[in-house]
Amino acid sequence: MNDLQNKIEGYFQAPESGDREMIIKCVDSVFLLLNDGKVRVAEKKDGKWNVNDWVKKAILLAFKVKPSQKSDFDSFDKIDTLKYDYENPRYRKVPLSFIRNGVYIGDCAVIMPSYINTGVYIGSKTMVDMGVVIGSCAQIGANCHISALACIGGVLEPYQASPVIIEDDCFIGANSSILDGVIVEENSVIASGVNISTSTKIIDRTSGKVSHGVIPSGSVVVPGSYQSNGLNISCAVIVKRADTKTKPKVDINEFLRNS
Repeated sequence: MNDLQNKIEGYFQAPESGDREMIIKCVDSVFLLLNDGKVRVAEKKDGKWNVNDWVKKAILLAFKVKPSQKSDFDSFDKIDTLKYDYENPRYRKVPLSFIRNGVYIGDCAVIMPSYINTGVYIGSKTMVDMGVVIGSCAQIGANCHISALACIGGVLEPYQASPVIIEDDCFIGANSSILDGVIVEENSVIASGVNISTSTKIIDRTSGKVSHGVIPSGSVVVPGSYQSNGLNISCAVIVKRADTKTKPKVDINEFLRNS
């Protein structure tokens, strides 16, 4: 793995230093590892999320060195359009769900008609619902529900340091958006219509504390607003911590998580 990482780092700094076919071979090796979940764009170590820059660089190199070619669904692109796992069907995928090459899907996950971009990681038993868009390199944990028409932002353009991260056992409500490398910590509930980026104020109703970029573990978040110079500005409001009344409303249906 270290050898592959070193090669990717070198080619990223100086693509002209290597033979194009050799660079493509290295990039394809990284995509195979991404598909199998053996490498990730970001992973949690010692309680802190760390970005594996070299993996993201491999994805960017694919756009630099690979030729565009015609493939599935009349596409013309540099990355194989769709991911195929039918030889080892560990999860469910319904028609009109588009999963790009370089995505890992965990056991017993359910993918409804949606679009999942390259570099994404999705944990076991997670439901990706109708019309969801998951941008490049987003990291989504196990036992999550990403509700209809939600948008999880990507990270390749603009080139940001960290992808969006949704930790385990989270519920993301319909028509919500999580963008710009925001982290939603485990056991949190994001209500429908909440839009959060790193510039969005996150206001804890109980303490009055204002923060940005991270939804603390176990939070229940609803859309809100605050006044600034006579204008109402959108924000996210932590109304309470998830409790026994919250859980039945967002608990996953085990009957559906059956590959």
